[in-house]
Amino acid sequence: MSTPPATEAEIEAAYSNAIEIRTGDILKSLNLTDSDKSNTVHNLIVAQYHALRVRDAAIDTKLKVDGKEVTFANRASLLAADSKALHDQFLADLAKVLTPEQIETVKNLMTYNKVKVTYNAYCEIVPDLTDADKAMIKEMLVQAREDAMDGGSAPEKSYIFAQYKNQINAYLDAHGHDVAKSTQEWEAKQQLAKKAAEPAK
Repeated sequence: MSTPPATEAEIEAAYSNAIEIRTGDILKSLNLTDSDKSNTVHNLIVAQYHALRVRDAAIDTKLKVDGKEVTFANRASLLAADSKALHDQFLADLAKVLTPEQIETVKNLMTYNKVKVTYNAYCEIVPDLTDADKAMIKEMLVQAREDAMDGGSAPEKSYIFAQYKNQINAYLDAHGHDVAKSTQEWEAKQQLAKKAAEPAK
């Protein structure tokens, strides 16, 4: 069993290693054939992750100085304010070397493909969605992705998406759907299907 990193240097090394792996996965999906372009994109993504980490430390310090608990809810307004310049510069730099479609790939992979996964889930779980409903869901999830790109961790990215899902659910409920009921019915069907697939004892 490995020992978790303890010293500051070990923690930084572990973080850098994790970022290299994550960036490598993004580059594989981009499948860039130009090595210079690939190196540039690699450096931009790694630098962005490290910049967000520095920003995180500053936000958490400010909250503690103000006597506030470090929670995703308390971080939210500071996160939005302190991330805009980093966010805009990162996308501007990517636009110098990548196509809009490739930048979409980077955005999706930095947010664990939550736009596609969540959109598909709504289409599967909530019956009778109109084209207007689907367009609204997609629009809200794309905005969630923009914000979640700046999240400091996977759980924080999930928290950001959850806030947008609350808005989507409220919209759908106001437009003739019952998201909670649809979710319960879908989960019940999943349980039945799971039991049906189990081998007889």
